[in-house]
Amino acid sequence: MTQTNYLIFGSGVAGLTFAIKIATHFPQKNIVIVTKSNEAESNTKYAQGGIAVVLNQIEDNFQKHIDDTLKCGDGLCVKAVVEKVVKEGPKCVHELIDWGTRFDKDETGGFDLGKEGGHSSHRVIHHKDQTGFEIERAILKQAHLQKNITLLDYHFGLDLIVKNNSCFGATVLNEKTNEISTYLADYVLLATGGIGQIYGHTTNPSIATGDGIAMAIRAKATVKDMEFIQFHPTALYNPELKSTFLISEAVRGFGAILRDKNGRRFMFDYDVRGELASRDIVSQSIENELKKSGDDCVFLDCTHLDTMAFKKHFPMIYERCKDLTILIERDWIPVIPAQHYVCGGIKVDGNGETTIQNLFACGECSYTGLHGANRLASNSLLEALVYADSIFNFLSTKTASMPKFIPLNCNYKFNKKGSIKLNHVEEIVYEIQEMMRKNVGIIRNNEDLETTFKILSNLQHVLVSIEETHQATREIYELKNMVEVAKIIVNQSLKRTTNRGSFFKANLGLYPSLLSKYSLLFF
Repeated sequence: MTQTNYLIFGSGVAGLTFAIKIATHFPQKNIVIVTKSNEAESNTKYAQGGIAVVLNQIEDNFQKHIDDTLKCGDGLCVKAVVEKVVKEGPKCVHELIDWGTRFDKDETGGFDLGKEGGHSSHRVIHHKDQTGFEIERAILKQAHLQKNITLLDYHFGLDLIVKNNSCFGATVLNEKTNEISTYLADYVLLATGGIGQIYGHTTNPSIATGDGIAMAIRAKATVKDMEFIQFHPTALYNPELKSTFLISEAVRGFGAILRDKNGRRFMFDYDVRGELASRDIVSQSIENELKKSGDDCVFLDCTHLDTMAFKKHFPMIYERCKDLTILIERDWIPVIPAQHYVCGGIKVDGNGETTIQNLFACGECSYTGLHGANRLASNSLLEALVYADSIFNFLSTKTASMPKFIPLNCNYKFNKKGSIKLNHVEEIVYEIQEMMRKNVGIIRNNEDLETTFKILSNLQHVLVSIEETHQATREIYELKNMVEVAKIIVNQSLKRTTNRGSFFKANLGLYPSLLSKYSLLFF
């Protein structure tokens, strides 16, 4: 049994930012960060576009950013939260810069601000097309400078320890030794990122299996708006590749055009903003085009763009396409929508605290009210920074001691239970991914949702018997978490009776945003 003051799950921007701040403020207190895989692997690392933040108040202002966010959220954003994140964002971004994060500058020495779908101004601060990688580098370096931070890589959070609606810590699996240990803490922070692997075809890394959200569900915390799954419109289409590579939205902001296989530019059939419409509309429009044509993908045309400027702004994208014999100056890039972000999550208040006392959540696994029914491009890193700061500000005034409640020691090895073959787990995961992609994707219907819910419920019962007869492994718990989270996505999709933002249920009628005089009917 280990005791610490702060127990953090996740080593992305949300978890590390909070850890650095609290470690600096309380140099005598201990912080433990639990992260599966290596310490640098996180959703943050794969963020290409950047951070949406108002840094140029001559051409931009807070109200414009607020209005863009509210419009994109399709009436379901919490306005006070939007105002908070937008207005507090610049301070948090400047802290990142102070920690050594490098952002691109223009020829005048000012920040090179990009523009993405749904934004009315250029306000996306970035580091080429590898912004998340650069942020992760800088904050990880900063975290290692703090002597009171212990970073446990290849460790996996299993379950929260909760009694009388208060969180006292969690059980943690050491992936290398297969030992389970109990960690007690004054405060616990879930910053575990996204849920993309539930869908398989996703821009998320392999670690994104919804672990923090599943832990919160089992602990009876409130989890909200999980039906709002954002699909990124332009993931590179290549059926031979297992992982999905993201073609950043900033490429469309740079001037790229979406076309069907015959070269027709179709986005203006759906929205006056064309390729710069919000992600929900672009994804749903592409889905509709594919259903009409029966094609496997549409294409992103960059051939008219300045190749040297493209390579400067998007070197990773250029090289990845080149590796696949796609030269952007000559060839169209085949793209399809892929799961990208979950707009819902563990419900938190303005201080980042969940409905369970002493349990906090931050980043993609949390629901703050910022995104509403659809996240505005590049608002996610901003939200993580602002809410990590809010949690720090709240807890910086708290002087809690270790809890009096001490659970039974859970240190042991599962050496008396049989091991399950990894390929059996992988087969089940694949079936879940295919089912979610087909039945709980961009366009849904109640019949498919009900069938999926029954299958997931039955699978939960099977997993109970597997847990009882097999040793605990990361793979089994990831599968358990994926089923838990998939089930709540389906359940909340069934309960939703109106189409909003990234949520579209076919039997509810036509999507409102596509019914203007500028649009074709969706079906």
